[in-house]
Amino acid sequence: MVSDFSRRMRMRGAGLLALTTVLATTAACGSGSADSARPDGAPGGRTDVTAALYPLQWLAERVGGPDIAVTGLTKPGVEPHDLELTPIQVAGLEKTALVAYIKGVQPAVDEAVEQHAADRGFDAVTAVKTLPAVAGEEEHAGEEEEHGHEIAYDPHIWLDPSRFATVATLLGDKLAAADPAHAQGYKDRAAKTAADLGALDGELTRGLSKCASTAIVTSHGAFGYLADRYKLRQIGISGLDPDAEPSPARLAEVAKVSKQEKVTTIFTETLVSPKVAEVLAQEVGAKTAVLDPVESQPAGGDYLSAMRQNLTALQAALSCS
Repeated sequence: MVSDFSRRMRMRGAGLLALTTVLATTAACGSGSADSARPDGAPGGRTDVTAALYPLQWLAERVGGPDIAVTGLTKPGVEPHDLELTPIQVAGLEKTALVAYIKGVQPAVDEAVEQHAADRGFDAVTAVKTLPAVAGEEEHAGEEEEHGHEIAYDPHIWLDPSRFATVATLLGDKLAAADPAHAQGYKDRAAKTAADLGALDGELTRGLSKCASTAIVTSHGAFGYLADRYKLRQIGISGLDPDAEPSPARLAEVAKVSKQEKVTTIFTETLVSPKVAEVLAQEVGAKTAVLDPVESQPAGGDYLSAMRQNLTALQAALSCS
């Protein structure tokens, strides 16, 4: 039986073919060159910048400040892995000065950037040392390989503020190169953003340094960087794909480990159904709580506030002092 993930990948391939046809028609009416994405291409003489998902949109807005106009490809509340681009969004890639994305999170964006903005793409994972991808179900891994989306690393780099600070610095350099007239402003704001992320990193380090437990059970394996940075052990119910349904064998394995580790909390997420996590929590006698992968803008907050809420949730679950 073909899985939902497999069907999504096929739909994305068909969708991109249609979008390419639309884009070809659009390009016939304009140059579509990198020169058209200069600072005068956006309202008020600002530079057009595109961000594939919320963490990079937040970062671009902080680093770019008043000198750029940021277009986010993923709307709030939308699971970024499931993003399908519209013809207008794809056409916009021809005019933007820079596309900030993370290869491996959104296959539709990866393919569109490769086809229409390869010379203006900033793949944020190239700025940092990555971690190996979390192993998922064997069938799921085979489907990724079949459709050409297999990656050897975990793409959720923004969940380690220290790595994200490095991305902020490089983004400042990229924007300075794209818009030399405002280069110093980009670099200054990048330094300030990196400092703010460094402060957040310090809060997390101190807050998670003395905990009774280090095991965190999560809906999917998105928290590898957070676990690596703060010496925690992630136990993902499923792998990198949040929509992958774990097998009975995997659920039994996670339940066994949870009982052995005396896990008190099974973490759910903001954009993923909590049903599997709730069943597991009932099985092992634990409660549930939200651990936000910050893939979408938090209601009434931002990246920094969401990460601080994650710290509070982790401290309660791990009995930190």
